[in-house]
Amino acid sequence: MNRFLIITNTEKDNDLSLTRKIESYIHKAGKQATLFRISSILERTIPQDIPEDIECAIVLGGDGTIIKTANDLITYDIPILGVNLGTIGFLAEIEEHHIAEALDCLFQDDYHVESRLMINGEVKYSNSDSIKTTENTDNALNDIVITRKGLSRIISLRIYVNDQLVDNFRGDGVIISTPTGSTAYNLSAGGPIVISQANVMVITPICPHSLSPRSLVVSAEDTVKVVVGKSKKTQDAEAIASFDGNKEIELGTDDVIYIKKAQYDTKLIQLNHTGIYEILQSKLSNKVI
Repeated sequence: MNRFLIITNTEKDNDLSLTRKIESYIHKAGKQATLFRISSILERTIPQDIPEDIECAIVLGGDGTIIKTANDLITYDIPILGVNLGTIGFLAEIEEHHIAEALDCLFQDDYHVESRLMINGEVKYSNSDSIKTTENTDNALNDIVITRKGLSRIISLRIYVNDQLVDNFRGDGVIISTPTGSTAYNLSAGGPIVISQANVMVITPICPHSLSPRSLVVSAEDTVKVVVGKSKKTQDAEAIASFDGNKEIELGTDDVIYIKKAQYDTKLIQLNHTGIYEILQSKLSNKVI
């Protein structure tokens, strides 16, 4: 690799000391680096005009920064290397003290790229024959969460897989997670951990108001449909579909969101040869999620 895009979350590297160190190391090796800074994971991660010859995006921050970058780079087919400046950092491959040797591996093409499943959600509103636009659809690397709006009452959701009813559910919401997102909100809500290479989605209820709902693992080739029902017979529901905790789309009674495998995936650069189960032990053992 010779041409790099460095994306830095300045909340994590506020004086840019580590960023400048990486930039200098790349330049001293005779390689090229383009630097882009963001101050919040809610703003657009990348510039409009990325050089066409970029071979790798080096992302400094936590998992949130990497997830946001993955969404913004989704059509560029640029592999991402995460440098962990956050807490647990499941997606960040490199810790700060291993940066030099990691860069050397990239220079020597000593790495492999792992493709991570992304999912797409498209909202169909009950009061219109809406077409697919940027306003009612988006992608997610971690999860799409349908939950009650603010401090409103519980919501009622009908969940289908390939148009077959799975559950008529009342509670705080539901998480549709990728394998990558299975160690995030899904895990906190009692869902299973799924290895990153699995071609599946996980459906996990949030605070169900019954004893029966459980997580369900379905194929990534399936289509999950979630229909928003009335909270009570006389009250319209208020819900939100959240994509990786960033973009939000408001939902009302009888609105539907279809969730399926996205057209694109995310490519993460892997340098370590540590097994997935060893990583889970090291990341989760004796740590607060």
